[in-house]
Amino acid sequence: MSELANITLRFVLYTDLMLLFGVALFGLYSLRGQERISGMVLPFRSLLRGTIMLGVLLSVAGMFLLASAMSGESNIAALYPHIEMMVLETDVGRAWLVRIIVLVVAAIAMMLNRRAPGASLLVATIAGGIALASLAWSGHGAMDEGAWHFTADILHMLAGGAWLGALVAFAWMSQTDALQTENRIRLLARAVTRFESIGAVIVVVIAVSGVVNYLYIAGPKLSLGTYGILLFVKVALFAGMLVLAALNRFHLGPTLERSLRDGQYRVAANALRRSVMVELAAAVLIVGLVAWLGTLSPEAEIGDL
Repeated sequence: MSELANITLRFVLYTDLMLLFGVALFGLYSLRGQERISGMVLPFRSLLRGTIMLGVLLSVAGMFLLASAMSGESNIAALYPHIEMMVLETDVGRAWLVRIIVLVVAAIAMMLNRRAPGASLLVATIAGGIALASLAWSGHGAMDEGAWHFTADILHMLAGGAWLGALVAFAWMSQTDALQTENRIRLLARAVTRFESIGAVIVVVIAVSGVVNYLYIAGPKLSLGTYGILLFVKVALFAGMLVLAALNRFHLGPTLERSLRDGQYRVAANALRRSVMVELAAAVLIVGLVAWLGTLSPEAEIGDL
């Protein structure tokens, strides 16, 4: 598997599974009752089913590429014995199998969204979280024998998925076409308020787990190679997201609530939408950096200094 293909596949798969987990989770803590039915506020069925199908396709493609890289075979028929061995006899393969199973479960759950919207989102959230966590078996955390690095890796991805999913949900809810009534504006303002405590937890988990991950990967030494540069860019983008999140929390959110009382909410809603879109762009770049960083070895870079 070429390095570019590996990074691209990891990036798209990470983003896809983060959205599955994060958007479903957003529906649980920000919406209530009939609001959780697909199409009432968010298109849960089309959006989540799309991420599920793409997740399965990317996982299958990734397994074929990995088996081809490890065996040297390029013929699909010749790869099957190698794939069977990997799935049944390696931790990465077993994690892959669990991912496929829970994605199928999530797909079934979303078929029942109109009958049981809360339960379907709960099952999709749990299944999406397990699917996202399964990626840790192909990351740096799986290389250590201890559980702390592995746990920090999983928590880092889950927190990132919760944040990315919330941003996509806010971007969708703040579209001009979705803000045609005052009730929709009030719903957006309520969702922003509900995200405040969740967002604080997400930031703490991302920060702490990120530090733990780096200490396990590179130790107290600073990598000055490609890994160090990419990590610096990632941290800078994360800091920028924190600034935007603080802006949403302490200025744009309260401004939107005040504007509802005055009846002049269009300007405030548009300002919030622009802030969310910038924050979302930074989040996507961070996921791309995470996919790239996962293919690098900072220990080797430090050792070469």
